[in-house]
Amino acid sequence: MTADLSASDGETPIHIDTSKASIARVYDAFLGGKDNYEVDREVFRRVREVTPEAAQLAWDNRQFLIRATRFIAAETGVTQFLDCGSGLPTAENTHQVAQRIAPDARVVYVDNDPVVLAHGRALLEENTQTHFSPADIFEPAQILQDEVVRSRLDFSEPIALFQMGTLHHYDGERPPQDIMREYIEALPSGSYVGISHFLDPETEEHSDLARRMEQTFLHSPMGTGVFRTHAEIEAMFPGLEFVEPGLVRCADWWPTGPRLKPLYPVQHCIAGAVARKP
Repeated sequence: MTADLSASDGETPIHIDTSKASIARVYDAFLGGKDNYEVDREVFRRVREVTPEAAQLAWDNRQFLIRATRFIAAETGVTQFLDCGSGLPTAENTHQVAQRIAPDARVVYVDNDPVVLAHGRALLEENTQTHFSPADIFEPAQILQDEVVRSRLDFSEPIALFQMGTLHHYDGERPPQDIMREYIEALPSGSYVGISHFLDPETEEHSDLARRMEQTFLHSPMGTGVFRTHAEIEAMFPGLEFVEPGLVRCADWWPTGPRLKPLYPVQHCIAGAVARKP
């Protein structure tokens, strides 16, 4: 079954295959959003059978994005953001966080999911500092030469590049570390890179949970979701200097205050970091 979203004048209607799970719509389901279909909710139900607190994966990822954006906008002077795999606007988005602190911040979102594209078109109408490109975030050569990216971002000045919750869904043959190396080589000095990724903590207590979730994702209607080790994720930041506290559980990256409640087991299985290009 497909659904059609109407397009503006001169634009091609967007066709959505509702028989296949979409990464963006599955995350929307995890976050309690409404832009998802039964096939997407089925993925959420399967992961929740493995761990009842499955939704915390998505919330930790989103909160990490918010805190990383706030840090960059408030502390670094960087006002350009390239957000790869922007997803759906279920919770606060990069442009909202950045522009609240730095009103002149420019954000380019890149995502080729049809539902995200529809929201991206609407976004263009309400925010002149925010732009959208429907491209494949795992093809850095294309992204780096993309007309929207090149016309809206100045590559002679530092840029914040985000791959939040994206690389663990990459299922191509090229190592994700190589994809990130190509992006990073194109960034000017003083740029920042933020990545969040499903983590195998390699501990007796939580590694089994990570691998069971991985198998559930891989054998679900979505078909992607790899849990990598700390060393494998760290290798996605070649030549960069980590911002303290480095690569840690997303919940531990500059939380909003002292922790009064213990982490759920699932929260040990997603990590994030922000790093600077010298």
